[in-house]
Amino acid sequence: MNYQELLKNARTCIGSYCKACGICNGIACKNCIPGPGAKGVGDTAIRNYQKWQEIRVNMDTLCENRPVDTTLNLFGQTFKYPFFAGPVGAVNMHYSEKFTDMTYNDILVSACMENGIAAFTGDGTNPQVMESATTAIAKVNGRGIPTIKPWNIDTIHVKMDLVRKADAFAVAMDIDAAGLPFLKNMTPPAGGKSIDELRRIAEIAGVPFIVKGIMNIKSALKAKEAGAKAIVVSNHGGRVLDQCPSTAEVLAEIAEAVGSEMKILVDGGIRSGTDIFKALALGADGVLICRPFVTAVYGGEKEGVKLYIEKLAEELKDTMAMCGAFSLSEITKDMVRR
Repeated sequence: MNYQELLKNARTCIGSYCKACGICNGIACKNCIPGPGAKGVGDTAIRNYQKWQEIRVNMDTLCENRPVDTTLNLFGQTFKYPFFAGPVGAVNMHYSEKFTDMTYNDILVSACMENGIAAFTGDGTNPQVMESATTAIAKVNGRGIPTIKPWNIDTIHVKMDLVRKADAFAVAMDIDAAGLPFLKNMTPPAGGKSIDELRRIAEIAGVPFIVKGIMNIKSALKAKEAGAKAIVVSNHGGRVLDQCPSTAEVLAEIAEAVGSEMKILVDGGIRSGTDIFKALALGADGVLICRPFVTAVYGGEKEGVKLYIEKLAEELKDTMAMCGAFSLSEITKDMVRR
């Protein structure tokens, strides 16, 4: 199977909302929710993709020819590449009934581990989603990152117990999910968190705590004050607030403000190994990619995930070599330009 065959296979079973586009740029699905689209007019997901394309890479082959090392170390774990599969929920509603969140995560988590990376898993109102996700992570010796929605504290305690049982090496909270309609008007309430509330959650976690959904310096510094060990610069793929800036537009200033005291990950419209390189050059330690991994699972299950990971890896290695960076630490801001 090649990537075009993967896309062709996906189009037969991914449902009517997602088009399994050759380039997942948010245009065909735009404001299609249910489906993989964005909120409101649907332009935030499109902007996420487009702004990465406006960044160019600076070629430099006047350097010693050496092997390229893409290894990333994160929280005591070593990964073959500096990218991860992002969390996704309700695949049966937004894509098709071929998979549930439970069967989707079972495929994704193990395929990512077998190919040198890790998967973030999603959460939902159905308790079985987190239960099955953490079970899948336990099967791969904790090499996955459960992502918990910003529920009330009692619900968070229950879900953190599952995280500990799975021996997950880290846990995330997609705090921006406060903008999802299904989290509003819940009893007990779910939604945004104060610094004190976030600090308590980080303490409950007992493993490195990652705050996903950071889009400005102020929020990044709040997460830092609360004890987060990492942040994900993310606007939830445009699905929680209309007309946001793209992650590419805010990453560099957030990275500069935070410095090296927290790990910085980023998602949103990153679709190639060259895009990954750009993100690393702008200050990210690693990258999350979400929607294309859904296509990979629907189009080829474990083989599809492997194929997509290898595609990204080869593109990243090629870009690094052609820009004179032979390890992640050698990627610098002057290797890209807007």
